[in-house]
Amino acid sequence: MTRQSESGGSHFSPIRAVLLDLDGTLADTVPDIAPAVNAVLAAFGRAPLDEATVASYVGRGADVLLQRALGGGHEACIDPALLERARAVFRPAYDRFNARAVTLYPGVLEGLEQLRSSGLALACVTNKPEAAARELLARRDLARFFGAVVGGDTLPTRKPDPAPLAHAASLLGVPLGACLMLGDSAIDAAAARAACIPIVLVDYGYREGLAVSAIDCDAVVTSIAEAARRLRPGADGFPIT
Repeated sequence: MTRQSESGGSHFSPIRAVLLDLDGTLADTVPDIAPAVNAVLAAFGRAPLDEATVASYVGRGADVLLQRALGGGHEACIDPALLERARAVFRPAYDRFNARAVTLYPGVLEGLEQLRSSGLALACVTNKPEAAARELLARRDLARFFGAVVGGDTLPTRKPDPAPLAHAASLLGVPLGACLMLGDSAIDAAAARAACIPIVLVDYGYREGLAVSAIDCDAVVTSIAEAARRLRPGADGFPIT
C-alpha cells in the first residue's frame, strides 16, 4: 500500500533500502529490559513491574522508560536528579542482562535473508543506545545483515525525529527517499512520515498500548518474512497484495 499524492500519483520512490527497528520488531527484548528496570526500582525501594507494564513503557529511549517506571505512568516526569541517579543504576544492570533472555520473533532470520538476497541495503534504526544495540545484534547473529546501525544516542535526536532515518540512509549510501521503514510502533510510523518514506508495521511488538489499527501506516504484516516476500527492490512503496 502507498499513500497517494494530491495529483493521484504514487508518493514514494522505488525502494532500495529497508530501515528496521529493533525492540518489538526484530526481537522481544522486554525479558532483558524488565529485570534492569526492576533493579532500578529496587534500588529506590519501589515495587517491581511485570513485563507487560514494562513493554508498554518501551519505545522512546531509556530516559523515558525510567521516568515512566519511576513516575508510574506514560506521562510521568521525574526530577532530573532522580533520573540521573536512576541512569547510573540502569546502565550497568542492562549491560548484565542485554541479549541474555531476548528472543527473535518468528520469521526474522528468514526475512532478513530474503531482503538481503533481494539486493536491498539494510540498516537497524533503534532508540536503544547504539552500543547495546550492536551487542544484541552480534549476540543473536544479526549484525551480518546490517550495513548501518543507528541508536538512540548516535545523534542528538532519536525517533520519532526523522534524523536517525536520514543518517542511516546516508551511511548506506542510499537516498532517504529510496528507503522504507519497517517497525512496530507509532514512533516508527511518525519518524517515517516525517521523513516522507513508506512505513510498514508488524502486527506484534511494543506500541505503548495502541492497537496497530490505530496507527497511520502503509501496510501491516505478520512477520519480517512476509514483508520480505511482498517487497522487491525497485518497488514503488509497498504492495497491498
